[in-house]
Amino acid sequence: MKASQSRLLLLLLLPLLFPLAWAQCPAPADLKNADGTKICAQLYTDNSPYYDQCCTGSVLLVQPGEDQPYVPAAFNNKISSLVVATRCELTVWSGKGKAGNTRKFKAGAFPRLQEYRRGLFGDWDNSISAFYCKCT
Repeated sequence: MKASQSRLLLLLLLPLLFPLAWAQCPAPADLKNADGTKICAQLYTDNSPYYDQCCTGSVLLVQPGEDQPYVPAAFNNKISSLVVATRCELTVWSGKGKAGNTRKFKAGAFPRLQEYRRGLFGDWDNSISAFYCKCT
């Protein structure tokens, strides 16, 4: 094999050799604050058609018991992926003040919210305007 072919092969294989260079959704059990206390959920503004590149962009940390009838402006209708910690449940609403459609997300990673239906014609991508998160 020529040197140029070897370099080309290495460039093509590089993304496979270093998959952690891209963002991945954290495991639900790994959601913790810097002091080690539990985080109820993490909400992200970006996702990707590739699951191993989801859970990127700005991050909103949701603490256990946090009740937000109005999501902060930087995140309102901009959340595209989320992760809910083990033994927690995140309830979301499509309208401000907890109006509109609602859905409960149990523990797990949800990297592409466009895969989760919201009513007859919509999905949850860029549709969250309020939330409540509880843990047991």
